[in-house]
Amino acid sequence: MTNVRNHPMAALTVLVLAMFMTLLDLTIVNIAIPSILDGLHATLDQVLWVLNAYSLLYAVLLITSARLGDIYGPRNLLAAGIAIFTAASVLSGFAQDANQLIAARALQGVGAAVLAPQSMPLMMSLFPVEKRGVAFAAYGTASGVAVMAGPTLGGLLVTHFGWRWIFFVNLPIGLLTFALALLLVPDLRSGVRHRLDLFGVALATLGLLGVIFGLIEGQRYDWGAVYGAITIPGIIGAGLAFLVLFLIYQARHQRGEPLLPFAIFKDRNFTLMSLVMAALGFAMLGVYLPLTIYLQSVLGLSAIDAGITIAAQPLAMMFSSGVAAALVQKVHGKYLLIPGLLLFAAGVGYIDWAAHADSSRWSFLPGLIASGVALGFVWTPVFSIATRDLKPELAGVGSGIVNTIQECGGVLASAAVGALLQNRLAVALHDRAVTASAQLPPDVRERFVSGFSHAARTGFEVGTGQTGASLPP
Repeated sequence: MTNVRNHPMAALTVLVLAMFMTLLDLTIVNIAIPSILDGLHATLDQVLWVLNAYSLLYAVLLITSARLGDIYGPRNLLAAGIAIFTAASVLSGFAQDANQLIAARALQGVGAAVLAPQSMPLMMSLFPVEKRGVAFAAYGTASGVAVMAGPTLGGLLVTHFGWRWIFFVNLPIGLLTFALALLLVPDLRSGVRHRLDLFGVALATLGLLGVIFGLIEGQRYDWGAVYGAITIPGIIGAGLAFLVLFLIYQARHQRGEPLLPFAIFKDRNFTLMSLVMAALGFAMLGVYLPLTIYLQSVLGLSAIDAGITIAAQPLAMMFSSGVAAALVQKVHGKYLLIPGLLLFAAGVGYIDWAAHADSSRWSFLPGLIASGVALGFVWTPVFSIATRDLKPELAGVGSGIVNTIQECGGVLASAAVGALLQNRLAVALHDRAVTASAQLPPDVRERFVSGFSHAARTGFEVGTGQTGASLPP
């Protein structure tokens, strides 16, 4: 392993490949929803769970997986996660009905959650503080490209090969990455025996499961009853209660080996950067989810054309990340981070200003390019600042916390944007229905308006998943 440590970029390549494969799957499946509906004769609820099963398991298991990396070694957990994810991808491709696909997608989420938190401790070990900027720049760039490339690549695969190939494409990548992980990534186990806080795992899992399930599914159940007396607010409340119990339990067991060592939050830089990551997770999904819907449903672009339009952002991010990686070794990261956040806000503001019913797709380029450049100047220093003073023994749990917070930010944004768009759609359709019902006999007007209101609540879920679903002008 000495030779590997002399060539950390080889190990970094493996980490980037593993992360790229899993993040790509977060967005690539969206584009295949119409084909999955048709190919598996699935219901809308089933197809929504094809999307949500992955995200739910991924977010819930991140902190636990980070701790498992401390116990069994991040290299071993990385390889295990890649193996699980690749096997689940093959099972997804061969699924014969919607329930099989949902189960396989849940297993994919488990695999992604197992491997994702292992990157930070590995990079902290492989790269000294002054060299981490380059590593995090490459990692951050690949993250942005993976998320943004999903719709474009998914559109190409579905159009030319069928929806099953969005899963089969992971097989060669997964096999290659698994082999390279065992060959090129060092085993960083310290030899010290650790134990897993099983009761803490149970409390954290139940808490995150309740909160994230409620946020993901709230819109579909109109934030009301799920089954009988079980409601979305009740599920979220129960999740929050379990998280409070988890924190109380952890506070009483800090002298042992807690799942969440509070000492990590004494590092001000790590705590602040975790909040920045949560805000970025919220902002990115909060902007690009409605933008994707707008480009297809309002401007009438195909999925591929919409993906190509948005691709200006990750392309700009690729170039700016290289510049940021060079600069972060010469100046403190905050001098890149603060201007980057301001530029990102300006780019997002421009995108919002440019969005009109008759806008050209090219009118968004300045905002997309500006936000892409900004993200390059944000992603690179945010990890460097977060890990600058972080103790190596806290790297694993730190990675789990950062990933969980960012994922929760994205889930919260998805719920907020979905609720906002659904509300606006419901108001617009209700008002139109009331106006149109004046031309109908009095005894059918109420049912006519009620039918349109119901369509607004359920139709939005289809529109966000299917390409070309039209919203009312």
